[in-house]
Amino acid sequence: MIVIMKPTAGKAETEAVIEHIEAHGLKVHLSEGEMVTIIGVVGDKSKLDFQNLSIFEGVDRTMPVTESFKLANKKFKAEPTAIDVSGVKVGGGTFVVMAGPCAVESKKQLLDSAWAAKNSGAQMLRGGAYKPRTSPYSFQGLEEEGLQYMAEARTETGLKIVSEVTSLHAVEVAAKYVDILQIGARNMQNYELLKYCGRTKIPVLLKRGLSATVEEWLNAAEYIMSEGNENVILCERGIRTYETSTRNTLDISAIPVIKDKSHLPIIVDPSHASGVRRYVPALSLASLAAGADGLIIEVHPEPAKAVSDGPQSLNPAQFSRLMDSIRQMAPLVGKEVL
Repeated sequence: MIVIMKPTAGKAETEAVIEHIEAHGLKVHLSEGEMVTIIGVVGDKSKLDFQNLSIFEGVDRTMPVTESFKLANKKFKAEPTAIDVSGVKVGGGTFVVMAGPCAVESKKQLLDSAWAAKNSGAQMLRGGAYKPRTSPYSFQGLEEEGLQYMAEARTETGLKIVSEVTSLHAVEVAAKYVDILQIGARNMQNYELLKYCGRTKIPVLLKRGLSATVEEWLNAAEYIMSEGNENVILCERGIRTYETSTRNTLDISAIPVIKDKSHLPIIVDPSHASGVRRYVPALSLASLAAGADGLIIEVHPEPAKAVSDGPQSLNPAQFSRLMDSIRQMAPLVGKEVL
């Protein structure tokens, strides 16, 4: 349920409504836009007679929220959310590019990747220190050592860093190093992990599950936000379909659907969506045209030698050409490349 205040409502009138709602054991989410103030109500609606709210000065009307996700819902917050990642904004009209290797393999490999990303115009460095792999015999990541290399790369290049976490222990370790905690597709419905990340104040990049619907994805975001961390960035990375010509099928329609249903920013991972490096530029530009707030792209100094996802990784020259194309296209769709 949401309570929509009149445009003329003052602070005292809004606070009176909030006090009344909280007195009935319900939680409140306040969204103050330029034109209207919305009070989102979270909890057992049976505790409160919403019709009685009309007696409060300043209340325009109440409206039910039928979707199971509330805090992530656009009805709760009409204005698009921009997530501040240590000074870099994700959402709100900017277009952010995160780039780097699938896995951190060595200090040199990571620094080479970081400078390739930096020199071509990326704002953030991605790199996997904890790697959930299909086979238990595949490279699983350097763990904290890899995160230390990421932190060194941030010091050298100024890039903000994002890395995946796979367990509660990984969150505890990564929280000492990263600017964004990434939750991978395989863990989108790992509810304990979602809640644990929600108890941090670190921005969370939440990838869509392999076969998840948009509503399931937004409910996963709700788990994070309900624990107090509203700094959630959604990431479309392709879903599993019957098609075999690409690794996954990029659901480009998810971008406008998310924009319609949620205020949260959404970025796209064209590398995991395609699994083929030559498709990455086209999918990147299509995502920009569809309204995405950014990209997360795999870039490796020598893709042929990568221990993970080499076939979908761009080399520095290919990434530089893609960034040139992004800078040319962004103004045409109302986006600003930082």
